[in-house]
Amino acid sequence: MSDHIDVHDELGAEFPANTVEVHDDADGLADAAAERFVDVIVAAQAERGTASVSLTGGSDGIRLLERVRQNPGAIDWSKLYVYWGDERFVPADDPDRNELQARKALLDFVPLDPAHVFPIAPSDGTYGSPEAAAAAYAQAIHTELDERGEIDLTVLGMGPEGHIDSLFPHSPAIREQHDYVVAVHDCPKPPPTRVSLTLPAIHRSRHVMLVVSGTAKAAAVAAAVNGASPDDVPSAGAVGIESTTWVVDEAAAADLLLDEE
Repeated sequence: MSDHIDVHDELGAEFPANTVEVHDDADGLADAAAERFVDVIVAAQAERGTASVSLTGGSDGIRLLERVRQNPGAIDWSKLYVYWGDERFVPADDPDRNELQARKALLDFVPLDPAHVFPIAPSDGTYGSPEAAAAAYAQAIHTELDERGEIDLTVLGMGPEGHIDSLFPHSPAIREQHDYVVAVHDCPKPPPTRVSLTLPAIHRSRHVMLVVSGTAKAAAVAAAVNGASPDDVPSAGAVGIESTTWVVDEAAAADLLLDEE
């Protein structure tokens, strides 16, 4: 079962309304999110020849990738460009790395062109600081936007306080208005040092999909889709040029559904 709710945000007329899809549980959510992932990528490749996606970590994001692996549809993997919304600045083999989790869930099992995959540098890589890693990643993002236009799909998870990528409430990173990539220090959720895309980068996405499950996130879901300040609830600022879709389970939608009654 799924329900659809259209909710208008307060970020301006240039962005369309949020759409909220409510599914029975985390498994139904993952299936629906994977189906949308495939549909957006296939449509982009049919229209423009290539497609680009920004991935997220977390249990919901990784479960989504596992479902895409099981049902990849007509995705042409050789023409897909892969990015990440954020990364923990830890060694390359650290299990906390979003890249490592994504490779184990999907990327190592599909015929991607290695030259089309753009992980954020680890702490034991070429760059000795998160600032240097952020600057290098910003170059890759600018190349994507300059050569292929907007990112076709940005996938986001969300924390209980509403954080997306490594953009936490009332932090310098969520208030960034110009740079597409920033180093993040002192994150309230470990590990504390990270590299993250910013809202200006997310706003260069044709489609944004937020994948969220669990009762602990219900208040933040309701606040975000009802127009909270991104400074207070960062996910409220995650909007796409053509669509913004929240794919949630009933537990995560609990407060929102109460608002609709």
